[in-house]
Amino acid sequence: GLGFNIVGGTDQQYISNDSSIYVSRIKKDGAAYLDGRLQEGDKILAINGRDLKDLRHKDAVELFRNAGYDVSLKIQRRLQPQNGPVGHRDDGESGGLPLAAFLVPGLALAAAAVWILLRYRQRI
Repeated sequence: GLGFNIVGGTDQQYISNDSSIYVSRIKKDGAAYLDGRLQEGDKILAINGRDLKDLRHKDAVELFRNAGYDVSLKIQRRLQPQNGPVGHRDDGESGGLPLAAFLVPGLALAAAAVWILLRYRQRI
């Protein structure tokens, strides 16, 4: 296979009022992964010159399965994140500096202070 999964189609719209075909997952060590150009969330506009507009999901899958060895994809990058499983990360981070940027130096400073205090106490 080509090493990726797709979602979408006229019968299985991934995004409301949009029957386009999207890359939902790049399979590790598959052809698309090794090539490195395709990304999860990309909209696939055409395969080997064949427009994917207004296709049912299963018809799009058939086109990919029968694409042959040399495959040409016309894609559109996703510019803004969408809700849904593709490229959606909700790991609680709001941006800015990660917590470790403050904790690691703070802990190092505290450890140095304890070491100095213990060393100083031994001399008294």
